[in-house]
Formats: sequence, structure tokens, C-alpha cells
Amino acid sequence: MRVRELLATAVLTAGTMGAVTSSAEGQASPGGDLVQVATAAGNFTTLLKAVEAAGLVEVLRGDGPFTLFAPTDAAFAKLPAGALDALLADEDALASVLTYHVLAGKVTAADVVRMGRATPETVQGQKLTIVVRDGVVHINDATVVAADVMASNGVIHVIDTVVLPAASGQAAAR
Repeated sequence: MRVRELLATAVLTAGTMGAVTSSAEGQASPGGDLVQVATAAGNFTTLLKAVEAAGLVEVLRGDGPFTLFAPTDAAFAKLPAGALDALLADEDALASVLTYHVLAGKVTAADVVRMGRATPETVQGQKLTIVVRDGVVHINDATVVAADVMASNGVIHVIDTVVLPAASGQAAAR
């Protein structure tokens, strides 16, 4: 799927599904939108570079609400050698991987705990597997290391591993 189609899908999906998955818990941060909050945190420079390279900055600055499972710089460093460079060189594959980290709507940690186990569809179109085990939230193979970082247009949950969609992401990581 081309980046422009992903952008249109993200905006449309957020507008139509936001009310379904949003939560009254957690208030908007005075720190700004998802991009501004991630920038201020200081440990998402690789993610932000990738978001810019994929042309997704305006989406993450949009009205939302969105839930962003944000891999840290250390999470990107765990990718196989050359995988990040390959993704950065392929805008469509990069956009696919990044939008796989985003849900339309605002899903807080309390929402996730109530779910216990869920398979929500991402903005990218594939589903993530969310499991709570022994009080720890796992997103596919990633672990949530910080939750409910509020932004004016959604929420960030910090993860320790880049999650890859089925076909395109795994091919890019090889």
C-alpha cells in the first residue's frame, strides 16, 4: 500500500473508530501532540527519523486519537544488521512497519488490562496480539516498559522491541 493510501486510511480510521476505543481515563498532556511528546522524551530519535522518512509526521500530529506503541532507540538497535537501513530505503515498507505500531483510538493501560488478551487491528491493517501476563503487557514479542504517556491527540505506550507485520516487515528485517 502506498504512503498516501496509508495516510488517508489512518485519518479515516481514526475519525470513524476513535469513539469506539477511546477511554475517559487519562487527560491530554500539555506537552503537545504525539510527535511533540515523543520528541521531548528524547529516546525516540530513530522512530521520529523513520516517521519523517515515511511521510507520517502529519498523521501523528493529526486529530486522532491514536494509540502509539513506540519503540525506543534501543529497540531499533536490536533489529538485525542492515534492517533499519533497508526500511529507511523503502518508503512503503517503512510506512507499513510504522503504521503497524498505531491503533485508531485511545487505548490506555487500564483498557488493556481489562481486555486481558486482544487482537486489535492496526492502522496498517494487520492485527497485533496484546497479552497481559503476570501484570506485564506484551505487544507481539515486545514488552510495554512505560504506559500512558499522554498527548493531546492520543497516548504512547513505550515498547522495548520493534514489532513487525507478517510479510513486509519480516522481509525487510532480513
